[in-house]
Amino acid sequence: MDVREATHRVLDAADEQFYERGIQAVGMDAIRSRSGVSLKRLYQCFPSKDHIVAAYLRRRDERWREELAEYVRQHGGSGRHAVLAVFDWLSEWFRRPEFRGCAFVNSFGELGGVSPVVAEAARAHKKAVGDYLRELTGSLDVSDPDGLAAQLAVLVEGAIVMAAVTGDLDAARTGRACAEAAIATAAR
Repeated sequence: MDVREATHRVLDAADEQFYERGIQAVGMDAIRSRSGVSLKRLYQCFPSKDHIVAAYLRRRDERWREELAEYVRQHGGSGRHAVLAVFDWLSEWFRRPEFRGCAFVNSFGELGGVSPVVAEAARAHKKAVGDYLRELTGSLDVSDPDGLAAQLAVLVEGAIVMAAVTGDLDAARTGRACAEAAIATAAR
């Protein structure tokens, strides 16, 4: 098995295990066992667990944001519909059997105070999501697109947390209704 395949397998195993069980609960041996990669090859790819955690969070960020943006492109069109499609995608995501909330909120809650790698990754993800929402609100005819994007970011985060913590799978629909009201209020 070459380094590229081993790296991919390790990250797949880490993604599944970290997201389901938490970062601290998963050791290198569990990742090695789940990935089928020898311990020697694993350490050739990732010198430490921190390196795996950083790569896991980077990859999860990219995949999550790409999937969201693709959904919005396919289902949202532009303007107001694109913004609201964000909440439609969240609604679909919440209903997946593997949904465990936001990997970045989870990892930050678990390790953000002691792991600069985790704290930085969580902050970078939230900034990137906020930037994407600002991009979407920039096409709206509203008086304060940045302010609206900030409100939407809070609605997105709130919906994710409510769905994960309470099991309210309709939290995205509630967030969508609030987003519609916020857009209407912000309209010039």
